[in-house]
Amino acid sequence: MALLSLLDVSHAFGGPPVLDHVNFQVDAGERVCLLGRNGAGKSTLMKLIAGEMKTDTGQIFRQPGAHFARLVQEVPAGLTGSVHDIVSAGLRSASAHEEDWEREIRLENLFEHVGLDPQAEFSELSGGLKRRVLLAQALASQPDLLLLDEPTNHLDLASILWLEEFLLGEKIGLFFVTHDRAFLKKLATRIVELDRGVITNWDCDYDTFLVRRQDRLEAEERTQALADKKLAQEEEWIRRGVRAQRSRATSRINQLHALRAERRARREKIGNVTMRVGEAAPSGVKVVDVENMSFAYPDGRVLVRNLTTTIIRGDKIGLIGPNGAGKTTLIKLLLGQLAPTSGVIKHGTNLEVVYYDQLRAQIDDSKTVADNIANGNTHITVGGRTRHVISYLQDFLFAPERARTPARVLSGGERNRLLLARLFTKPANVLVLDEPTNDLDVETLDLLEDLLVEFEGTVLIVSHDREFLDEVVTSSLVFEGDGRIGDYVGGYTDWMADKAKQAAVAALDSARAEYSEVKAPPAGKAAPKARKLTSKEQRELETLPGQIEKLEAEQAQLTTRLGDPLFYKKEPQAFAGVKARLEALEAESAKALARWEELESVRSAG
Repeated sequence: MALLSLLDVSHAFGGPPVLDHVNFQVDAGERVCLLGRNGAGKSTLMKLIAGEMKTDTGQIFRQPGAHFARLVQEVPAGLTGSVHDIVSAGLRSASAHEEDWEREIRLENLFEHVGLDPQAEFSELSGGLKRRVLLAQALASQPDLLLLDEPTNHLDLASILWLEEFLLGEKIGLFFVTHDRAFLKKLATRIVELDRGVITNWDCDYDTFLVRRQDRLEAEERTQALADKKLAQEEEWIRRGVRAQRSRATSRINQLHALRAERRARREKIGNVTMRVGEAAPSGVKVVDVENMSFAYPDGRVLVRNLTTTIIRGDKIGLIGPNGAGKTTLIKLLLGQLAPTSGVIKHGTNLEVVYYDQLRAQIDDSKTVADNIANGNTHITVGGRTRHVISYLQDFLFAPERARTPARVLSGGERNRLLLARLFTKPANVLVLDEPTNDLDVETLDLLEDLLVEFEGTVLIVSHDREFLDEVVTSSLVFEGDGRIGDYVGGYTDWMADKAKQAAVAALDSARAEYSEVKAPPAGKAAPKARKLTSKEQRELETLPGQIEKLEAEQAQLTTRLGDPLFYKKEPQAFAGVKARLEALEAESAKALARWEELESVRSAG
């Protein structure tokens, strides 16, 4: 039985309907991802499903007795109190037959499950932990369907990975909106897309969805082109004057009216953002040269310890680490906005830096969208050309009337596009982007990725979007704790594969050390006399290198498999088995290598 059904639902805000006679359903246990462009109406649909808004027409049916809970996109302002108090507020809609002591036990189990201190003060928590508290509040009501609106926004990688595993383990129904493609691929069992008021069901994985949607859009364009050609022919006929028989002419005129009505009712697909970076003259070959640099706060807390690295013109560098680790501070150090406690930072020549701020602090809410770009002027200079500010903003999908509204009314995605539009008016050879992916729809993300890959200057990116990092960056600086920053080639997946290899090497070294301890002669006793290998041992020595090579090859194959985000989507049940096999291989490899070293030492001594 369906948990949720929408029957002929429509909703509008004065313009074209954001929902136009929508029909779809969500079954128990499904994890459905809702995709759509910024402003398509995804959050509106969420509110309608949650019962926070009423539909204009149509009906929403919920399974009798089923409970829905919604995790909102932004942390509510002014929310205070202990974690216990805020989470327990979610119990108000819990079952009435529960005793108080039963509820408290359930709360204690929930706090332990999500890793929260019930006595902590909510206002003092990080953004990621605040989101976790609100998730616990939603779960406290034991929902049959959990509605999540951009759940990964402002979460660090560790929190996103925790959330993925947590939601997979909970086995509850999910209806969620996300721009995080790796999160989508791991969780979604079905994709639905909201486009021009219509919901389309795509019962496939994300990569297949992209191919099928493109095929559908191309077919739609061909159909519309044929309809436009037919309309043009009929308009030409009516202008020449009607010469056919009356009945035939009447039929053709009626057909023309129908074609005109169809053309007027057609809703054009939302266009794509047109982004171009005004590239400044090239910087020097060396952009930043860092030698043994450290930085500590006055209280003694070390943020960066003995970092040595060189950033070359054209590098695309990702900064990865938990919230509060100091990624933004490291950027300020690299740009010379902060002085290091020790060490040397040298900057290259002719640097033109453009900085994207994750808090959107560069946007003045009291000004209109256009004035945030042109500061009261009607024209701006972009890439050496003078353009009208309204025309330029249309490249970033701001209609003329929207360009004249105050910036404070913009949605998260619109604010992000406005900041990109503002930044790209300035020529640059170094782009610094602090969390640029928050709130952007998938189409705009793809375009931003392409722009950054093709940009010939240097890029520094702070992001928790794994797929974005994999697509754009050439190397990563990773905060590994205690001020240590690792320097890795490639993006997130490469870093994870490198970590897995390091763990395998560490396990091998540990096994070797243990084996050596066991085989070492007791203190005070002479080592055994040299001897020769038996024929059986000789054969074993000859076969061990091939055996070790085979084990290492399988280790490398499994490590690569675990590092692939698609693996968790396509084979979620295989994860435990693959991980267990990798651990077994590490032990077998260590044992085989130790045995080879033992036999080789006997052969050498003999």
